[in-house]
Amino acid sequence: MSAIPQADPIRHPFPVPPAEAAAIEVAPGILWLRLPLPMKLDHVNIFVLDDGDGWTLVDTGFSSTRSRDLWERILGAGPLRGKPVRRVIVTHYHPDHIGLAGWFVERHGVELVTTRTSWLYARMLVLDEQEATAPAAMTFYRGAGMPADLLEKRRVERPVNFADMVWPLPLGFTRIVEGSVVTAGGRSWDVRIGHGHAPEHATLWCREEPLVLGGDQLLGSISPNLGVYPTEPDADPVGEWLESCAALAPFARDDQLVLPGHKLPYYGLPVRLQQLADGQRAALDRLMAFLAQPRTADDCFSPLFRRRIGGGEYGLALAESVGHLNHLYRNGRITRSPGPAGAWLWQVADAGCSQRP
Repeated sequence: MSAIPQADPIRHPFPVPPAEAAAIEVAPGILWLRLPLPMKLDHVNIFVLDDGDGWTLVDTGFSSTRSRDLWERILGAGPLRGKPVRRVIVTHYHPDHIGLAGWFVERHGVELVTTRTSWLYARMLVLDEQEATAPAAMTFYRGAGMPADLLEKRRVERPVNFADMVWPLPLGFTRIVEGSVVTAGGRSWDVRIGHGHAPEHATLWCREEPLVLGGDQLLGSISPNLGVYPTEPDADPVGEWLESCAALAPFARDDQLVLPGHKLPYYGLPVRLQQLADGQRAALDRLMAFLAQPRTADDCFSPLFRRRIGGGEYGLALAESVGHLNHLYRNGRITRSPGPAGAWLWQVADAGCSQRP
């Protein structure tokens, strides 16, 4: 007797995303828009909540000429029908989410609402414009095992700056924290904070209806990047991510419609949170098996991602590789030792000498 097929626990009620400069109403008074991104993940979701006399935006997209032109169409003859945007809520500080928050404040006089860490990070990074890769960053890339030709390219080329993608942030903002309640779209939303993909990432959980604004903390079909960068080279985003999945799980229900930062809205949040945590644990197990021999972070793409990493993805992949290695190292499961050309070599804990921080 053949097994009875099981229904997919993750369900997508809106299988086709909105067209450019158009919107889909996913709940009464809540519109779903998409803005383009110049990368493999080629879009970011924007959710717009109807406050009666104006709109509240959740995230904004990159700061680019194309994005600003699209917003002018959306705000005018497009789905927002000329009604003013009065507030922008930013889930986290990454450029595809906070990129045009400052533009909306400057051009449209909106209120910016976000977490303190998101505002601080974004404002600091916008002001920290560099014409050359910093020596500390070169040391970090060398330690991760970046090949010599890519290192030289980083050394001689102007780096991509946060300010290239993000409009200058305003001097002030309205802070939200764990436990804050935001009123938007005729509803009350509890703020719950996650970590790992970004520090102090805000998610919003509706009290009156089964709706969740999940940002990148609650993606439905892809895993968020859990990367480490030169600004905090010993960070453990994987550990923070696993802790956040466990902390958010008690609030998850199967009937909640999750409105994520990328891909499609979905039902099935309890299962999805388990999948997100299990996916990271499985990647860590594959990495442990691979580290029977000493490896650099650059060597570890195959067990972590199980596919070829293209040039446009290399930076994010390297950051995530370091993130997983840092987690294993912090938990005493692997060691690291100096290798050739300044690269760290990582290996299972009983296979070599360690150098602890």
